[in-house]
Amino acid sequence: MGVLHAGVMGMEVFGHISLRVSGPVRPVMEALARRESVTFAAQTAGRFPAVAHVRVGHDAELAAELARIREITGVVGAEVFRGDEIVKDAYSSVRVLRDVPVDPLDWRLVHRLQVDGRASYAELARHVGLSQAAARSRVVRLIDAGVVHVTALIEPSAVGANEHLGFGLRCRGDASALAARLATLAGVSFAATGFGRYDVVGGVTATDRSTLVETLETIRGYPDVTYAESWEHLSVTKERHQIDDRPRDPGPAALRTASPRGAG
Repeated sequence: MGVLHAGVMGMEVFGHISLRVSGPVRPVMEALARRESVTFAAQTAGRFPAVAHVRVGHDAELAAELARIREITGVVGAEVFRGDEIVKDAYSSVRVLRDVPVDPLDWRLVHRLQVDGRASYAELARHVGLSQAAARSRVVRLIDAGVVHVTALIEPSAVGANEHLGFGLRCRGDASALAARLATLAGVSFAATGFGRYDVVGGVTATDRSTLVETLETIRGYPDVTYAESWEHLSVTKERHQIDDRPRDPGPAALRTASPRGAG
């Protein structure tokens, strides 16, 4: 399927939020799931009972969203990791996003690729009312610009990968180099560098607990990792980028020139 770059949707800024909760966690999770900017929310076992991923347009929006999350009944504290570079994301393109205008016809092509990444240029042309050559030219331009990446995605549960955890690392030296190494590990589905509580945050998916532990042990064994914290995802309340999700047309406001600083 076609995997869209978050930057073209005006979601350049990524924040990982670790929440302290007083009382039952489920009402907090339900409130998080209703928030448009929250793309992922999970009840967890670990130091924090809940974590959330937020994607917004700029830092002022991130600060405002954090303030609203802190106002949720039951939330007594929140710590933020502000993403700088997303090195790997199973459900979003992380290629460099070049300046490129995205018009309504481009968006219709992207949406069709999100539904069926194997669609031929002839099918795409019929879908948007262009010639086959014109459709091909637009698709190639969008792929080359990093707006969309056509790839195979596997729903983890379909292959028995039902064990999930998140991790936060502090490191010495170059965090980007560490994240790049993490991205090559089988089972690592997400890795990002940034600022705040951690230098790197990520996620691991595995078919069984022993594989999960082995991957985490490999990560802890890297010589440049000075501190590692992990949390098990007990229940995922929201995950907007699941394979069976169909993104809605963002409308004219999102059909803009993509920012080269899009964070994946």
